[in-house]
Amino acid sequence: MSNSIRSRNHAKILTMVQFSILLAIEAVVCFTPLGSLPIGPLVATLAHIPVIVTAINLGVAAGSLMGFFAGLFSFIVWTFMPPNPLLAFTFTPVYAPGNFWSLVICFVPRILIGTFSGLVFKAFIKCFKNKPKLDIFAYAAAGAAGSLANTVLVLGGIYLFFGELYAAANGIAYELLMGAILSVVATNGVLELVVAVLCAYAVCKPIRKFIQKKEN
Repeated sequence: MSNSIRSRNHAKILTMVQFSILLAIEAVVCFTPLGSLPIGPLVATLAHIPVIVTAINLGVAAGSLMGFFAGLFSFIVWTFMPPNPLLAFTFTPVYAPGNFWSLVICFVPRILIGTFSGLVFKAFIKCFKNKPKLDIFAYAAAGAAGSLANTVLVLGGIYLFFGELYAAANGIAYELLMGAILSVVATNGVLELVVAVLCAYAVCKPIRKFIQKKEN
């Protein structure tokens, strides 16, 4: 076996191992209380973190696939053990009046976490190719892009496709729903963005540095 073939096989195995580990972590944060990080009166969900890490370290395709699994795990949770049964219809059509758009809200934003994070990181890391000390901005931008994709698209989808029903389920007037959504973005959304940015750099940078060192 030539060195080039051996090297490609090693790279494939390494990628599969990393993806498998991150998938296991994704399952843990989706199916256990470890997926919620309480900070003061706020709670940051961590389901988007493994997706962002995958996208940065393994690329756009792997990140998007991990996002699909995040959506699948979310669908399972909201279908079989919903945190709030009254709101489950926004993520699964199993609960009335859920429909096709429930699946869109559940899957598409999660998939796009990986897509956007991977694309943004790929673009920014090229910009700082000759300025390694500034690559922190590539990690930060990728983390922010993934977190924003999740927050904006999920809440935007709920408002667009289930606005009146969602407001009624929460016991608020529809006219007040936009304000309520914006308050969530300004609190939990910002907190999750900060966590995503910190994790993107603190987790991905050392891993990429270690793997690159091994390859060299």
